[in-house]
Amino acid sequence: MSFAVLPIEAVLPALAAALASRASCVLVAPPGAGKTTRVPLALLDAPWLAGRKIILLEPRRLAARGAAERMARTLGERVGDTIGLRVRLGSKISARTRIEVVTEGVFTRMILDDPGLSGIGAVLFDEFHERSLDADLGLALALDAQGALREDLRILVMSATLDGARVARLLSDAPVIESEGRAFPVDTRHVERDPNRRIEEVMADTVLRALRADPGSVLAFLPGQGEIRRVATLLADRVGEDTDIAPLYGALTPAEQDRAIAPAAPGRRKVVLATSIAETSLTIEGVRIVVDSGLSRVPVYEPGLGLTRLVTARASRASVDQRRGRAGRTEPGVCHRLWSEAATNALEPFGRPEILAADLAGLLLDCAAWGVADPTTLGFLDTPPAPALAEARAMLSDLAALDGDGRLTPMGQALRALPLPPRLARMVVAAAAHGRAREAADLAAVLVERGLGGDAVDLGDRVERYGRDRGPRAGDMRRLAQGWAKQAGTFAAEATTASAVDFSEPGPLLALAYPDRVARARGRDGEFVMANGRAGRLDPALALARAPFLVVADITGTAAQSRILAAAPIGLDALEALFPERIASTDQVTFDRSARALRARGLRRLGTLVLGERIRPVPPDEESAAILARGVAELGLAALPWTPALSQWLARLRFLRAADSAWPDLSDEALTATIEAWLAPEIVGRLGVDAITPDDLGRALHALLPWDLRARLDTEAPTHVAVPTGSRIALDYDAEGGPVLAVRVQELFGLERHPSIAGGRIPLVLHLLSPASRPIQITRDLPGFWRGSWSAVRAEMRGRYPRHPWPEDPVAEPPTRRVKPRGT
Repeated sequence: MSFAVLPIEAVLPALAAALASRASCVLVAPPGAGKTTRVPLALLDAPWLAGRKIILLEPRRLAARGAAERMARTLGERVGDTIGLRVRLGSKISARTRIEVVTEGVFTRMILDDPGLSGIGAVLFDEFHERSLDADLGLALALDAQGALREDLRILVMSATLDGARVARLLSDAPVIESEGRAFPVDTRHVERDPNRRIEEVMADTVLRALRADPGSVLAFLPGQGEIRRVATLLADRVGEDTDIAPLYGALTPAEQDRAIAPAAPGRRKVVLATSIAETSLTIEGVRIVVDSGLSRVPVYEPGLGLTRLVTARASRASVDQRRGRAGRTEPGVCHRLWSEAATNALEPFGRPEILAADLAGLLLDCAAWGVADPTTLGFLDTPPAPALAEARAMLSDLAALDGDGRLTPMGQALRALPLPPRLARMVVAAAAHGRAREAADLAAVLVERGLGGDAVDLGDRVERYGRDRGPRAGDMRRLAQGWAKQAGTFAAEATTASAVDFSEPGPLLALAYPDRVARARGRDGEFVMANGRAGRLDPALALARAPFLVVADITGTAAQSRILAAAPIGLDALEALFPERIASTDQVTFDRSARALRARGLRRLGTLVLGERIRPVPPDEESAAILARGVAELGLAALPWTPALSQWLARLRFLRAADSAWPDLSDEALTATIEAWLAPEIVGRLGVDAITPDDLGRALHALLPWDLRARLDTEAPTHVAVPTGSRIALDYDAEGGPVLAVRVQELFGLERHPSIAGGRIPLVLHLLSPASRPIQITRDLPGFWRGSWSAVRAEMRGRYPRHPWPEDPVAEPPTRRVKPRGT
């Protein structure tokens, strides 16, 4: 073997010595050091390998293909000879193969099928810093196998940006070897992004400025393929004739990906618009300019809904450093960042490991196949979160894949046999019981292979396009799907589903995988709510937006603004036939605010989803009374039938409460908060607010006053007060300043003391009235009024009301309700 010297060469002797004496090792080397292609070749002749194979794990098929091809070229061979490739599509392995480059998911299946890893001497985890779920699980299983079955198995974890010490502790304090690497200087330029402009517009403008300012090709990082397509459209008519635009993302065919990473033709430049797929493991010749949006598309799993959604988030500091390094792989370069320099320090140091934010159903099923019911007992760098494990366990139990002890059932064995996510495997096995395994397998192929069949939201359209596609990728997937269907047929007896359902369409098939994502239209075009409670929307212009029911396979966005990315229509008859045991019939009583009355409906539900309803009579029970009470609280306590006597009773209690906390709190807030407890027992049988009587309200309120306080109420806060004429006049306890006695002034003649209540402790506020019942004075000191202001009041009033007495000395005058006789 002969090849150019790369920085990794300097540490290869130390690495070889470490693996000669230890079973595990950690290698930290920056991008461009050559670890991916040099290390496996350097270890081929190690004595401890003894002619066995090396497995090199890569995070993506693109990286795996690139690594295999570069190593094969180094040896002057083709892939499939010494260097083999094992991926979902396009594997090339022969009897001569010594190094197999595999994707992380493929390795998981390899070790589960052969825990002893027969014929394998070393497993190399490349780009481990990406922390995919498959890489974490693969490492945990390899460590378990190393400890129990294969003490001679070498495990090497390689990464460009990694907390090597932490990984070393997981590998029983394995040695850490670091390569300095080699990178050309990169001039970093920050571009303050206008938050009011779309990221695609800013990216397109920045790429054009970069092309004008510096020579070389451009690698631009965007969060997803939608943004890539839009930027490509914006650039199409604005770049020079000597510049090619090349998208690069996972859903492209291998040929399209190869065109993106190939060097630009002589005399031409290239703008590669890529997702994070281009951060590591790839060298794109001629690129010396990087334009970084600073964004990534990451999956976020919601255990409560059993749903993974893609969100756009800030890339980590390690990630943007990787992207920046792409500009200096082969010569000095320039990196344009669409954020301020100060904002870099605010970025998370590393990306969040997928195991902390992923659906763990597949991991739990794989661990059960490994013989481990509790994944937390394995050697994971980050412990799988308990909520996600609980959700996964519940889902697999619902699929009858696990028994009560977490062991695989026959159905679990069937799902494990198919290299598909558990839900999709269940769909194919169940469909096989009805002779529709191939239709289900084709649908699964479209769902797991991004971009296959296009990107239409309607999965029926995608499956149809996939069926017409005569390209090599579609052909490879058809062969895989045929194998899945054949394999599922051997397990068909394990599945029991409704026989009356037509499984020739995607909707019923998809419902077998995602019963919790059956969705019903909300009444507005394009808006749907799923059985798991999550809402989502479609473009109203799509025909699918007018379907009454859908099954959702993919969704993105936040809970408040979720967009459905893939779905298929399903009929109500199919749902009823598929899920008779999941559909619950219940009666629901609700409060109709506009009618101020109760309404009852008979509902048929699938999860939280209402499939149908009909009007029912309202049951006259305690639960209905509680709902009516809550309805009163919505309207406000003023909606109740208050009489003057009840209003005064309540005001008296509140007055006493203000002075003494021994009295109950009957404020509006307290009554509203406890309305079910005090009002509901007295309104059982009432079907609306208007049916509640004052007697109902009175009984409910009076029950709130303890017996020992009832006698004190009349004593300390009487309803009426007797005045000198003998009249009993009601007191107003609602007024500010204390209880008010409004009385004609003539009825108080002869009274020397100010009226009071509560044994004389609380003076009344006197509203002294004219003969026409208009206020002429407000006072808390009647004797003082007689001595002071009375003379002025008398002078004014005697002329206005001459037939009424206005004596100079009111204390000496007898009280009266009468006018003076005529002529006096």
